[in-house]
Amino acid sequence: MCGNGGRCVARFAHLKGISGPSLKFETLAGIISAEVNGKRVKLELTKPHSLRLDEKISIEGKELTLSSINTGVPHAVLFLKNLDHVDVVDMGRVIRFHPHYAPAGANANFVKVEDGSRLSVRTYERGVEDETLACGTGVVASALVSAFKGFVKSPVSVKTRGGEILIVHFEIESDQVRNVFFEGDVHIIYEGEMWEEAYE
Repeated sequence: MCGNGGRCVARFAHLKGISGPSLKFETLAGIISAEVNGKRVKLELTKPHSLRLDEKISIEGKELTLSSINTGVPHAVLFLKNLDHVDVVDMGRVIRFHPHYAPAGANANFVKVEDGSRLSVRTYERGVEDETLACGTGVVASALVSAFKGFVKSPVSVKTRGGEILIVHFEIESDQVRNVFFEGDVHIIYEGEMWEEAYE
């Protein structure tokens, strides 16, 4: 499941007349709902699960406190006071492959709380095996963990490494989270065509 990819699919499908502005599509994480309004695309994710707060994990001889949640894919969240000097690739890779998250592994999110409604996030993505400019499900995971820890309230504005601002909406009641949405702009950059020979 890729949240930003889902938003791109939704806008492209709408522009091509495959769907109307409201649509649903199936992913390996479940059915995802989307709403397209011009360049703005809002996605409703499947219900997050497997929340674990403040777990002590030994990394390279140091004990760190991480939290985790599955927002379609598994995410680990580490809070830091400064994101400029963190080695996202090296530390992210250690977290991603840590035995604590075996066998599937986890995406690693490094989060700075700016205030009660704003976060900054850098993400090391599983599968890509590198830092990416933005990770939608990681942004949502970071916002939800921050909310459960009492740092923020919905809606949460999240600044990504690429400078994109994504807005996360959710409801938390009796330690249960529901109605999880995130939104942001989608820009069409190019369009290509694959021939049948590509499948041979």
